[in-house]
Amino acid sequence: MNAWWIVLGIVVVVLLAAVWIYNRLVSLRTRVDNGWSQIDVQLRRRADLIPNLVETVKGYATHEREVFEHVTEARARSIGATGVSAQADAENQVTAGLRQLLAVVENYPDLKANENFLALQEELVATESKIAYARQFYNDQVMRLNTLIQSFPSSVVAGAFGFTERPFFEIDEPTRGPVAVDLT
Repeated sequence: MNAWWIVLGIVVVVLLAAVWIYNRLVSLRTRVDNGWSQIDVQLRRRADLIPNLVETVKGYATHEREVFEHVTEARARSIGATGVSAQADAENQVTAGLRQLLAVVENYPDLKANENFLALQEELVATESKIAYARQFYNDQVMRLNTLIQSFPSSVVAGAFGFTERPFFEIDEPTRGPVAVDLT
């Protein structure tokens, strides 16, 4: 009879541990989803700024058509991207296009002094910082979730309930960091 209570106690402890692990996995999965939502909000905010920025620069630099088209196409790819990897690729193109666009601005001193352009530029810098923060939060949560999924005994619970690892939101090395903007 004592052995039966011991076995029952072990089963209860194992079940409680499985429930605790399951709840941790659910919590981390939710935090990852929230992190991705925050990145998406900031990327959409940046995408909404791009047409205004392009139109402002277009008024001064009408012969830079190729740059405008590149930025516009990159924005469209970014808006239509699905999944972390596709979004990262699209954002690399947006960042490259914005860098080209801001390089064009250097040739137009009147544009650099334009209040509307300066406001858009300031908003872009703030948005880039928010994107970097959201990306860091997301990647931290992905790391925690993936670590828990890979660790024993939580890997058993994760496998039983279909938890899968999530990809990190990574960008190419040459475009790491916010868009460089010269406010002088």
